Amino acid sequence: MTTKLVSKSDSIQRRVAIIRYQQAMLLRDIADIEQESSRRSTVGQVALLCSLTQSAAERKTALAVALTSYLPETLAAMENGLIDEYSASRVFEATSCASEDVASEVDARLAGKFEHRNPTALRRMTNSLLMRIDPEGYEQRRKAKAAARMLEIRHGDHGSSTLFAELPSDRAQALYAACDQDALEKKRQGDKRTMDQLRLDALVERCLGEACCGKPKAQIFLHIDMPTLMGLRDNPAELTGCGEISPELAREIAFDANSVWNRIIDEPITGLPLDIGHKNYRPSKRMRKYLQVARRTCSMPGCTRPAQYTDLDHATAWKDGGGTDKVNLRPLCRVHHKLRDEPGWTFTTDATGKLTVTTPDGHSYTEPPDPFRNPTPPPDSPTSGAE
Repeated sequence: MTTKLVSKSDSIQRRVAIIRYQQAMLLRDIADIEQESSRRSTVGQVALLCSLTQSAAERKTALAVALTSYLPETLAAMENGLIDEYSASRVFEATSCASEDVASEVDARLAGKFEHRNPTALRRMTNSLLMRIDPEGYEQRRKAKAAARMLEIRHGDHGSSTLFAELPSDRAQALYAACDQDALEKKRQGDKRTMDQLRLDALVERCLGEACCGKPKAQIFLHIDMPTLMGLRDNPAELTGCGEISPELAREIAFDANSVWNRIIDEPITGLPLDIGHKNYRPSKRMRKYLQVARRTCSMPGCTRPAQYTDLDHATAWKDGGGTDKVNLRPLCRVHHKLRDEPGWTFTTDATGKLTVTTPDGHSYTEPPDPFRNPTPPPDSPTSGAE
């Protein structure tokens, strides 16, 4: 049975790779049409060929032109079946606001990093590279985005409408964390509504002035190293759940007297906060907070849910001698925590706390190391100060 499942999985993967290759070839064809006719004509042809709206056809055409001109590594990843068109569009959209020279350098540095990265992770990596390659341009675009913040309502069917808010990431993450905290408190009190319902209802209550005063601040974290906090260096910081942010924005948040963020100053050598021990099954609040700070997201490869919204899972069960410590405990979001109990799934943690997940079809996945977050070398290290 296992052999059949592995064979079926390999067959599915081959089909997916073929589809991704065909997507790449279609984009090449669109780019060829673009060279022979006007943009308006090209968009019109793409809309008819692919049964798309004009705006969707415009986006597909722009993606095709970018991939075949200044994003060759991203196109190659599509042709090799590593990513699909949607993932490629994440790279394109993130770089579209920069010059073609900057976008081309980002694309070159992405070479070899596409495999096993979902669209969200790929976009975060692209943004991190943009921040390093073009820090001044990144700051200009960040401030322009903040100035263009907006709230939009779209009325739908059956008495339902959707609110769209585009706002700075720190404010967005703070709002979500506050509503999530309200929802968790209601759940602890036995509320039967789903977490999605509770979060939305909490947002409505807060906006309409019905939220109680004096509630504890949401547990949300800003990671920044001491030299950057003091303005001596300009290393990117991280908003948990959002990804890396520029050092200028990080300092703005860290020194804002009204900030709701927990400022986590990482130890310069290891990049980790101080350890907190615990010898009971249930982790203390300090241990929980430490793990939220140290692990940052769900341990499942590819999952970006912030650790403060996850369960703490014992890698080695408590009854089997597993400890409640920083290596044996790992954050898993509720979806992936439940997945551990499904037949055929294996979750293995090494001595450093890194999780490897093996699926029922025999494939293993380990979260790749973050290519951008490296410990600061000691002052006497031969690599200290190197770019």
